[in-house]
Amino acid sequence: MDAMYEAAKSELAKTKVNRKKWDYRFLGLAAQIATWSKEPNTRVGCIIVNDKRRIIATGYNGFPRGVKDTMDRIEDREMKLAMTLHAEENALLFAGQAVEGCTAYVTHPPCSLCTAKLIQCGIKRIVHAKLIDESFRKRWGASLTLGRQLAAEAMVVMEESEYVDDIVKVTP
Repeated sequence: MDAMYEAAKSELAKTKVNRKKWDYRFLGLAAQIATWSKEPNTRVGCIIVNDKRRIIATGYNGFPRGVKDTMDRIEDREMKLAMTLHAEENALLFAGQAVEGCTAYVTHPPCSLCTAKLIQCGIKRIVHAKLIDESFRKRWGASLTLGRQLAAEAMVVMEESEYVDDIVKVTP
């Protein structure tokens, strides 16, 4: 009995290490996708992955397809916010299939509206980078807190990560 318990415990530890390895990879890819955004202040990327570690969709924050991202629109914060699709929204819209049971990897903590959309579409796990940009926290703080509360209430796992030397670490 003890040998079976130890074997199961060992297998669980391997699974956690393997999951972290894939989390590192997908968060790194989300960071790369974020660089495609023309938003000068906050570039956000999102990757949606199924349980077989297949990428279902990617997204970054930006204007809708066919809408010109001119500097006058980008520099007018109110207009920019009214016109911009968030990375999570873009990933959900581009998925082209159900994302039930998938994981979303996001370079920033999702706002409450994006968290709600991820929950509604059946995302079961959200992994995001640790927020180190205080100006982002000031602009989005209340929405980020509400997003975390929504995830908890809906029993969606939300894990925070941090970037260290271009490697992502998942914190417990």
